[in-house]
Amino acid sequence: MKENAELRAMARSQLKGAWLEAVGLILVYWIIMGVSSMVMVGLLVLGGPLTLGLSGYFLKKPRGEAGKLENLFDGFKQFGSSFLLNLLQGIFIVLWSCLLIIPGIVKVFSYSMAFYILKDNPDIGALEAITQSREMMTGYKWKLFCLYFSFIGWALLCCLSFGIGFLWLVPYIETSGANFYEELKKQSPAAAVAA
Repeated sequence: MKENAELRAMARSQLKGAWLEAVGLILVYWIIMGVSSMVMVGLLVLGGPLTLGLSGYFLKKPRGEAGKLENLFDGFKQFGSSFLLNLLQGIFIVLWSCLLIIPGIVKVFSYSMAFYILKDNPDIGALEAITQSREMMTGYKWKLFCLYFSFIGWALLCCLSFGIGFLWLVPYIETSGANFYEELKKQSPAAAVAA
């Protein structure tokens, strides 16, 4: 599997010429999620499909496919499974976090590939996507943690920009995460199922 520095470099290269589009997509995502969070049910209903659309958009980058702002709403084509995936992830993470914070954090990384898997396999259920993610992430949770932690310096700089810098940082992180998934599929025993 490629080193995290390589995954980040790939992400920067893949975002060339598409930064404004990616920033616009993140901005729209945040606005919708922010408005829907005013009503708890709204966030619950929209969270899954929008996250699936977001994952699908950023998966296009490592695959050399053109993305569009409308891709954010592609998750609504799989409304039931994306809604259920979001709900189950939330429930499982909360339950594991009740034991202690660390098990909850570990499960966040265990389930981190589930939306990518669901995007690649629209016919599987939410629970199966979570199961495949758990299997794929066996032995790779620490590596993904290190990848995300490597953005901490950029995150601190974004805070100094009153948060505006996150509009550029989030696409960088999301594209790096999509590259991680693509590399993980080559390494994981579950790759044949999740391809």
